[in-house]
Amino acid sequence: MTGESTRGGLADALREWRTRRRVSQLELAMRAGTTQRHISFIENGRSAPGRSVIIRLAESLEVPIRERNALLLAAGFAPAYPQTRLDAPQLEPIRTALERILNGHLPYPAVVVERHGDLVSANAAFHALTAGVAPHLLVPPVSVPRVLLHPQGLAPRILNLDAWAWHVIDRIQAESERNPDDRLQRLASELIDLTPSRPRESPPHHLGFAVPLRLRAPDPHDDRELTLITTLTHFGTAIDVTIAELRLEAFLPADEATSVMLAELAKQ
Repeated sequence: MTGESTRGGLADALREWRTRRRVSQLELAMRAGTTQRHISFIENGRSAPGRSVIIRLAESLEVPIRERNALLLAAGFAPAYPQTRLDAPQLEPIRTALERILNGHLPYPAVVVERHGDLVSANAAFHALTAGVAPHLLVPPVSVPRVLLHPQGLAPRILNLDAWAWHVIDRIQAESERNPDDRLQRLASELIDLTPSRPRESPPHHLGFAVPLRLRAPDPHDDRELTLITTLTHFGTAIDVTIAELRLEAFLPADEATSVMLAELAKQ
């Protein structure tokens, strides 16, 4: 790759990320501790920044570390962030910590997913919650959003599917727009085709601060309802691509009746 084409690739990529984040050249310069003129020169291909400057600019734009590696490659530098297989020996402390968190969340469901929503690990409560899901949806890689919204997944048991499904889809689309990913876009399109039309009004059943997941009990003879809210957690300071892209999604009971039902499921 020639120096001119290298600068051009970085210039286009940096300008795209800055535009996507809706950050001006001046604001980026202030965040990164440089000048607007320098940013302009980089985006015009007139300046070839060093490795540390590229990393600082990427950090200032909150570019995911996978894409920071791509920016470095576009500038002719080697990637700065490793991508280690999750089953590698050196990541055993991470795997152990995640399993402890999942088990510590019992009797409430929790999963660890990667950036596309594919299942990495789940606790026993999540498996109990998804009892009856079609076997083909549970063949690895298991897409948790697909398990939730597919007609042969949990969708028939979700009482507020029209509202909650769009909550899931909107989150996937927002992530895809913020950090473009073809696979996420395809997943969002697939889920839209499976989902009722978006409600014209706000969901009638909400908690005042979140859209809950209202779910029929796994046992078809049990007419009780589970009401759950979800939380998302990630490793905020990870410097390995694999670890940075992991997400812990935990389901919490929104009322005492749900808490009691989840405890019963755990005993079963």
